[in-house]
Amino acid sequence: MKILLLTHSFNCLAQRLWVELTQRGHELSVEFDINDAVTMEAVDLFRPDLILAPFLKRAIPEAIWRKHTCLVVHPGIIGDRGPSALDWAIMRGHRQWGVTVLQANAEMDAGDIWAAETFPMRFTRKSDLYRREVVEAATTAVLAAIRRFQSGAFKPVPLDYSKPDVQGRLHAPMRQSDRRIDWHKDNTRAILAKIHAADGFPGVLDTILNQPYYLFDACEESRLTGKPGTIIAKRNNAICRATVDGAVWLGHLKPRSGAESAFKLAATVALQDRLADVPEIPVDPSSPISVQTYRDIWFEQKNGAGYLHFAFYNGAMDSAQCMRLRDAYLKIAASGVRVIVLMGGTEFWSNGIHLNHIEHADSPADESWRNINAMNDLVRAVVTTDRQLTIAALRGNAGAGGVFLSLAADIIYARESVMLNPHYKSMGNLYGSEYWTYLLPRRVNAATAKSLTDNRLPVGAREARTMGLIDDCFALNPEGFDKKITAIAETLAASPNFSLRLRQKAQRRQTDERQKPLQAYRDEELRRMQLNFYGFDPSYHVARYHFVHKIPHAWTPRYLARHRRLKS
Repeated sequence: MKILLLTHSFNCLAQRLWVELTQRGHELSVEFDINDAVTMEAVDLFRPDLILAPFLKRAIPEAIWRKHTCLVVHPGIIGDRGPSALDWAIMRGHRQWGVTVLQANAEMDAGDIWAAETFPMRFTRKSDLYRREVVEAATTAVLAAIRRFQSGAFKPVPLDYSKPDVQGRLHAPMRQSDRRIDWHKDNTRAILAKIHAADGFPGVLDTILNQPYYLFDACEESRLTGKPGTIIAKRNNAICRATVDGAVWLGHLKPRSGAESAFKLAATVALQDRLADVPEIPVDPSSPISVQTYRDIWFEQKNGAGYLHFAFYNGAMDSAQCMRLRDAYLKIAASGVRVIVLMGGTEFWSNGIHLNHIEHADSPADESWRNINAMNDLVRAVVTTDRQLTIAALRGNAGAGGVFLSLAADIIYARESVMLNPHYKSMGNLYGSEYWTYLLPRRVNAATAKSLTDNRLPVGAREARTMGLIDDCFALNPEGFDKKITAIAETLAASPNFSLRLRQKAQRRQTDERQKPLQAYRDEELRRMQLNFYGFDPSYHVARYHFVHKIPHAWTPRYLARHRRLKS
């Protein structure tokens, strides 16, 4: 079928559906929901058999849903209505939630039901739930709804609140007054629930050091205590605030301000000159993870394998994080393990350089240069490892430099639901580095490499396996994936062929180095990047500004809006 994806942005769900539906032979095009006139023009140009709305912030125009079947993906159980569905579910501690695919009509979220799926709730950030459980349930429900639509025999079920299985209800939008934290009354779990329910939008409005900030990225601290509401510690990017029964770490803040600086920053970056009297309390990356505290890098070793975790918020890696991760990598490489597994984070494996921190810097060009060189140092450390075999275990999505960091490993595995975006050009024609001109051709042919970097489209794990970009993928939940990776790593570490594989790896690296040194790849890439950062063309800086400040889209890129390419 011809399916038009009508969406507020090309978010993780829209990307997953793009990949799943394309693999099933459907012809897709995307239109960002900018205004009614643009949407109606898109429908007229593409003439879709079906309109699918995976992520909207306003109603579909009546002139469209009266003439076309429009299926809306709502992140709530049957009967749930309103824009704060997941927020309320987290705040109220629901043990089960779901996704409903319904037909657009005159009432928001009240149309006939085509499919629905449920899932158990974890106590975690809204963004984490959305990227894992919601995306999985939505994908299953959408595929079922499309099969039913294609059959021509299915009749969607009207929403009927009198039925006992309809547990949802109409919710008012959640306001900041609903999210407000009382540091002298709310316990740790209540505070975490409020911040989790607002992550990554809109955050919880609060006061820190007499200034208003939105709070994001919270986790529990099980050992530190203090006067409720006060900042009692800092660690790398996070600050720790005491509660009535413990403490919580806050990883990110956003100033409540109309100024240009009003975007998310690491908490210590946002408050840097006001934390001089707050003690820095480090944590050893190899300390037991059973202790509840904030850590963005940690590692563990067992049976000859070392597992290096780096759970950076939204997958972004600033200069300091890259350097700390490189130091942790070199430490585990010196420990005597035979296999190193790069675990990344569960939400994102990595998305490369940290655009928000670059935007915040006194000189974004200089910070871009520092950040890409820190990434390159990390990648080089992995590529030149000669005492271990390395595995990249992609539990979450990866984009831009994060994909090429994974290619530095000897073997790459991914969960089957992972989305990869192995390109830079969407960020103002950024050329990219991370030794991609060396790493990508090692895995795919020249035509595929050019297609991946030019087309700017997501690649699913199954497709990535077929083209050789990764070695394998598994249709497992995160826990099952971790167990399989552990078994693979420990089997590899104990393999009688380990020494042979290590020699073959060293020989290949020596041959590659003789043909063209790694430094030559880096120098060539950085010459192009230097033009991006310091040259006359400001495209990268403009694109970064729009990305960081979340400037609404003025148009849909032609690589997504295929109907507009046909027009031109």
